[in-house]
Amino acid sequence: MATSPDKTRKATKKPVDMMGKDELLSAYENMLLIRRFEEKAGQLYGMGLIAGFCHLYIGQEAVVVGMQHCLKEGDEVITSYRDHGHMLACGMDPKGVMSELTGRIGGYSKGKGGSMHMFSKEKGFFGGHGIVGAQVSLGAGLAFSNWYRENDNVCLTYYGEGASNQGQVYESYNLAALWKLPVVFIIENNRYAMGTSVERATASHDLSHNGLPWGMPSLAVDGMDVMAVKAAGEQAVAHCRAGKGPFLLEMKTYRYRGHSMSDPAKYRTREEVQKMRAEHDCLDSAKKKLEELGMSEAELKKLDEAVKARVQEAADFSQSSPEPDPSELYTDVLVEG
Repeated sequence: MATSPDKTRKATKKPVDMMGKDELLSAYENMLLIRRFEEKAGQLYGMGLIAGFCHLYIGQEAVVVGMQHCLKEGDEVITSYRDHGHMLACGMDPKGVMSELTGRIGGYSKGKGGSMHMFSKEKGFFGGHGIVGAQVSLGAGLAFSNWYRENDNVCLTYYGEGASNQGQVYESYNLAALWKLPVVFIIENNRYAMGTSVERATASHDLSHNGLPWGMPSLAVDGMDVMAVKAAGEQAVAHCRAGKGPFLLEMKTYRYRGHSMSDPAKYRTREEVQKMRAEHDCLDSAKKKLEELGMSEAELKKLDEAVKARVQEAADFSQSSPEPDPSELYTDVLVEG
């Protein structure tokens, strides 16, 4: 029996109760790291140091950072090709991520995966996937392994509003609900797929209800507010850990850059983007809250400078790391039993 819409909307705590000063400062620093890293990646792409596809996460930082604050050791994360922010939020080394972007041996996939295909079993990050929606079924599979092992680990499975219309997504919903798998399905609704607005591509006007036919509880969340994300995430993760099955979160967010670096984003106005930056930026709102909690402008500026230095160090490392030897083409291809 489907869960009624009003039951899916009730949050257990107010967002402001979910983060104290120290945790909010940590979240702000992580969002800042993602923002500065992606800005640097955009620069390196323009210089020709990053080739191939490159999808930046600028604007959406609060989603992955807020959710990461809900996890524990052993939990898993899987996402699509817009994945740099997820890697950094999981604690992966910016040097290794940037080296992979520039195709160097020091990268997480030894320079062979590029922007869309990086993994770190140690950090519980299972990709970066280039096929639209494919990672949703894989996320359900990771959750199945947790269910089978009878642990209380949870898999966060991210995908965009465009991918939410893929058939395998609904097949994954069905099996996850049928077997009560511990998976949080997270739709990062940034309003535009590869140039098509969600209004033109999706008949549903509320993507958080997509799981209702399978009785899946859900929440629509302000994905530009890291505290609101964590509040909803805590509820979803607790539901999964309790053995109650999957939970769906629609994160209403926004990407400031094009779909990829090759996208001029002419399908929306410059005024629309500027309005989102001015009124809903996740960094600005977190910074304002920290100032209310006693942080000074000088302290926050010092933090920004430290993050910029860390990102520059990653960029320098990536350019000094050698390219992979051609023999690497034949490694990591097969797993022998």
